[in-house]
Amino acid sequence: MTYHSTRGQAPVLAFDDVLLAGLARDGGLYLPQTWPRFSKDDMAAMAGLSYAELAARVMLPFLDGTLREDDFTALVAETYAGFEHAAVAPLKELGRNDWLLELFHGPTLAFKDYALQLLGRLFDHVLTRKGQRVTIVGATSGDTGSAAIEACRDREAVDIIILHPHGRVSEVQRRQMTTVASANVHNIALDGTFDDCQDMVKAMFNDQAFRDALRLSAVNSINWARIMAQIVYYFAAGTALGAPQRPLSFAVPTGNFGNVYAAFAARRMGLPIAQLVVGSNANDILTRFFESGTMRMDGVRPTLSPSMDIQVSSNFERYLFDMLNEDGARVRAVMEAFRAQGRYEVEPAVMQDIATLFSGHRLDDEATRQTIRRLHQETGELLDPHSAIGVAAGRACRRDAAIPMVALATAHPAKFPAAVEAATGVRPALPPRLADLFERPERYDVLPNDLEAVKAYVRRAARVTA
Repeated sequence: MTYHSTRGQAPVLAFDDVLLAGLARDGGLYLPQTWPRFSKDDMAAMAGLSYAELAARVMLPFLDGTLREDDFTALVAETYAGFEHAAVAPLKELGRNDWLLELFHGPTLAFKDYALQLLGRLFDHVLTRKGQRVTIVGATSGDTGSAAIEACRDREAVDIIILHPHGRVSEVQRRQMTTVASANVHNIALDGTFDDCQDMVKAMFNDQAFRDALRLSAVNSINWARIMAQIVYYFAAGTALGAPQRPLSFAVPTGNFGNVYAAFAARRMGLPIAQLVVGSNANDILTRFFESGTMRMDGVRPTLSPSMDIQVSSNFERYLFDMLNEDGARVRAVMEAFRAQGRYEVEPAVMQDIATLFSGHRLDDEATRQTIRRLHQETGELLDPHSAIGVAAGRACRRDAAIPMVALATAHPAKFPAAVEAATGVRPALPPRLADLFERPERYDVLPNDLEAVKAYVRRAARVTA
């Protein structure tokens, strides 16, 4: 299997090279040229497998021999052995055909762990084999950074520099990044929004001389391996709830579109998904798109769900590539126009196809608080603001009550204790291994929203020079 760029002008690469490249050299995102597809018998055989066994089975077709099967299976087993729940991604029933998929049982208490804990091991394995090292540069709206740092800390072949928007992540999210004392870990608090951080990372990757000199690599969901690993938990939920004989739907709180794109990918691979609901906060660019067919940037407003405080959903480009019949030139033109004009529109016929699968729903902060409070009263569950938006969106938009709706719980409530306590009167506690988080010393640097200042910082931090 080989991978091509959504913009059609980058080299076609094998999996191990896509892993290390992250962003394609033409500014696009990598996708497989052909999609593996599982038959009904294949999926039926997945029932009863452990999460690690299922993960290896779902992901192996994407590797196409670039890693030995036994090596990859061992990496996957090691990855999920460290998760705190025996099921790794357990399902909880909230009501009739109303389910919650808990994705916060990894080391940093967020769904990003499910991909990034594997990604760190893959980097280490591939770089050691190639005798190389890389400089990982990433942007985070809260959870990607801590999960990436945890996955890459102390790895000899990697330096990691993470940008987060200064003052716009929760204190728990920030401290999970900035209290890691490893010499290869560096944190930048950028004076700007998450979109500014994301733009900064893309600008560094698009500076080919800088990228090559420092051997830049990516851990954001622009890296295909992130999407590949996230596909797994959709198959895990689906087979647990009766797929392939029974369809199911998912409600995904999302800002950058990577998590819900993984669900779309699972559907392309054969999982019978009837509906995908995108949950948004007040920064509702995706919901507005699904309502109108127009993608239009607006200002970013701080909310109770900061990981979704985004106006440029990078992974939407992968879905756009599918919508435009894999025409890289059209994708490139659309994305360039979007950057120049802040908007683009999709033809009504294309939107009609999109609407058969996707729905969007928004909640402002007050509605989010009410949802957290109501769910606690109804079920006893404490949900963080992002997960609450997912549940509410699924309930608001579901088309068929007979089909299970699975909402993704993307973060542990203790990552957002103030918001949860304000809604319920109960302050969620961190797990014992993080009980001293607020006592640990922090290390981070506040930088202006200036590309040259950030590039100079990255040059100083990286141990790769040519």
